[in-house]
Amino acid sequence: MPPATEVSSESQAQGHVIEADQVTKTFVSARQKIVALDSCSFNTRPGIVTGLIGPDGSGKTTFMRIVSGLLAPDSGTVRVLGMDSVRDYLEVQASVRYMPQRFGLYEDLSVMENLELYSDLLSIPKPERPAVYERLMKMTGLAPFTSRLAGRLSGGMKQKLGLACTLLKPPRLLILDEPTVGVDPVSRRELWEIVYSQVEERQMSVLLSTSYLDEAERCHEVILMHEGHVLGIGDPKGFSKPLQGHCFMLSVPHGQKRRIQAELANMPEVVDSLILGEKIRLVTRDEMDAARVRQEIGILASAGVEASLPRFEDAFIWLLKKRIEEQEGRRVQFKSLEHHKVKGRPDEDIIVVKDLQRRFGDFYAVKGISFSVKRGEIFGLLGANGAGKTTTFRMLCGLLPASGGTLRVAGKDLRKARAEARANVGYMAQKFSLYVDLTVFQNLRFFSSAYGLSGKRQKERIAWALDAFELSDMADSNSGTLPLGFKQRLALAAALMHEPDILFLDEPTSGVDPLARRQFWAHINSLAEAGVTIMVTTHFMEEAEYCDRVVVMKRGAILAAGTPEELKRRYHPPGMENPTMEDAFITLVEMQEQDKATETGQK
Repeated sequence: MPPATEVSSESQAQGHVIEADQVTKTFVSARQKIVALDSCSFNTRPGIVTGLIGPDGSGKTTFMRIVSGLLAPDSGTVRVLGMDSVRDYLEVQASVRYMPQRFGLYEDLSVMENLELYSDLLSIPKPERPAVYERLMKMTGLAPFTSRLAGRLSGGMKQKLGLACTLLKPPRLLILDEPTVGVDPVSRRELWEIVYSQVEERQMSVLLSTSYLDEAERCHEVILMHEGHVLGIGDPKGFSKPLQGHCFMLSVPHGQKRRIQAELANMPEVVDSLILGEKIRLVTRDEMDAARVRQEIGILASAGVEASLPRFEDAFIWLLKKRIEEQEGRRVQFKSLEHHKVKGRPDEDIIVVKDLQRRFGDFYAVKGISFSVKRGEIFGLLGANGAGKTTTFRMLCGLLPASGGTLRVAGKDLRKARAEARANVGYMAQKFSLYVDLTVFQNLRFFSSAYGLSGKRQKERIAWALDAFELSDMADSNSGTLPLGFKQRLALAAALMHEPDILFLDEPTSGVDPLARRQFWAHINSLAEAGVTIMVTTHFMEEAEYCDRVVVMKRGAILAAGTPEELKRRYHPPGMENPTMEDAFITLVEMQEQDKATETGQK
């Protein structure tokens, strides 16, 4: 985590950067009125990173667009750098730089051509450009790639190029909307280093939204939002401090973590429970000590219980659940999925990969990798952007032919019987692959037909999906208008219509809010308990903790394999206690880079 920077007295004297007073904004979509912001009021301080934190649909992007002078509120006022965001919108746009979630890079242009284009749009004098480009390329690490097409960059490199284009003319206020969604941990860290360098060197003010709650802890100040309302504003540590005495790490008997976590999740004494490798993180409603936890929560009588320091995520979940209880009069419950018990031995290898290769011309996207996955196992495929994860996934799903090696899924050789193997597989793609112009019901009918269902069986499965994923009230809504969390539910339902024995999940929770992420994993854990074999790619390293085993890939090869606990023990910064999967991932990648540099130097 970057060090907190002190705000200079000169910056403090400038007053607030953003002053929002009773801001309201509504939209009408499919004849439905959506309140994006409801009487929101707050101020932000200069020279710091302020985080907008909230679930999908909480109003973060709407507020950022109003601050940027791109959208007018229905009522209320927003002053930005002393200017009215509506009346003075041209001046605001000239003083602010806004990087939306999908920054408008021109993928058929090179890195340098994109810089030139945006320099023209910003009227940067040509004699000044070389020095600006050199500084930005050095800062982003893109100097070796200036001639590469933007479309050929990895996700993390695209985000860094987008940020470089945004910073061609350094603004007083930089606004970043979910800049690290879908970006690997190394690139996330590099993006944060760039942001903090601007704050420290240029006294720039930054407003940043994120769905990664560990990133909220890197902000100087956070604004918590939910359904268009402001829940609170302050130092992240101020939110977590009241939870001292509520947080614990549990060591449970081998093989029982999913069952115990599922039971804990819906207990009235429990605010949150989360699988972290072989342990469970527990947040209790009342302040307790270890002995009282064992006494009051009966299923933990034989568990090891240790007190743990509270995190910002604990506080965020606490506040969200409290608001739902107050507003809707109900406790948040995480439902499990009903699924037939998969037949077969639990130690049977269901997926076997040996010397797998995939070439695109002379380029090897996958370079002879080997691993196996057992029945009922949750297996994680991790790696930086461009590591070859999605290419491997597409080959395993039978969507892309292998260039070499052995690939067996459910006993079928994918190089000879792809169609037969696909009948046993469900696939949830990274962007969900829904038909946005079809309703929820029509999507379910289409995907069930594609999987060969018809008649009574098809009707039964559609009814099951609408009920199990709480989509009945949205059955006639176009899927393109759904909030991200509901799109995720629909995509998972579509992948399960034919009750597959194997499920592939490609970045399934990217950008999804933490409550939706917990509900998603409640579903996945129940499927694994029923014997469904699950393979998942993710950039969210805490999500990798749910996996029984993982492999880490880079540039088409496997760097390491093992359980999350094994990797955390094996790879972490010297002297670090209780390393996370993100620490292990970054350490492993850095070690590989150092070894490669040493080999190059020796040659």
